[in-house]
Amino acid sequence: MRIPRPSSLLLTGASSGIGAALARAYAAPNVHLALTGRDGARLAAVAEECRRAGAAVLAETVDSTDRGAIGHLIRRADAAAPLDLVVANAGISAGTGGQGETEAQARRIFAVNLDGVLNTVHPAIQAMRPRRRGQVALMSSLAGFRGFAGAPAYSASKAAVRIYGEALRGALAADGIAVSVICPGFVESRMTAVNRFPMPLLMPAERAAGIIMRGLAANRGRIAFPWPTYAVAWLLGTLPPGLTDALIAALPRKGSA
Repeated sequence: MRIPRPSSLLLTGASSGIGAALARAYAAPNVHLALTGRDGARLAAVAEECRRAGAAVLAETVDSTDRGAIGHLIRRADAAAPLDLVVANAGISAGTGGQGETEAQARRIFAVNLDGVLNTVHPAIQAMRPRRRGQVALMSSLAGFRGFAGAPAYSASKAAVRIYGEALRGALAADGIAVSVICPGFVESRMTAVNRFPMPLLMPAERAAGIIMRGLAANRGRIAFPWPTYAVAWLLGTLPPGLTDALIAALPRKGSA
């Protein structure tokens, strides 16, 4: 089933990376964009680019972990123009400098990457369900297929998002709400800029946005890319830990931000 190009959408984490690239790609005349991000200056710059492309833009620096604030923004955006698509994209990782994640880092990662998704998705579902139409997309990662020693909380939070989104797809099908889970590999962003190790098949955010948009239009349940990295991640997740533990432990750690 093909899904028409959305005319009203909300994106969290839109101030940089994939979120900013998606905002720019969707921006067009007669399109309403609601954008959130942590950095007000970068978000304002993205919003201005989208306005120049003809879109009507509502941009606010709302923390996705603030359940009340993100819910209020989604209801405002939906009242202005009923939302066709909501992308729960906001996410973080932690620079461990090879020392391992601290408890504080782990808790913050889970708060943003998991609670932030729940805070975004559920108000969107509440708005879309009475209309019996709409689409939500949850940002996971190829890291969600196998826990990586250098990023335990990041891997686990993205695994939870993936499984939750894939289950939600079946749960909401009868309500007419499409659900897609996005699992990118390495994409150029502020998050990957601090990595000091080779990143296979690193791609520009604009290319990633194009892949995601095509996947959403095709109503794909899982949008995982690039396929060689996806194949490796999937294989690592299916093999017994006894065969992969040594390899995983030897992988490089994320550098300090």
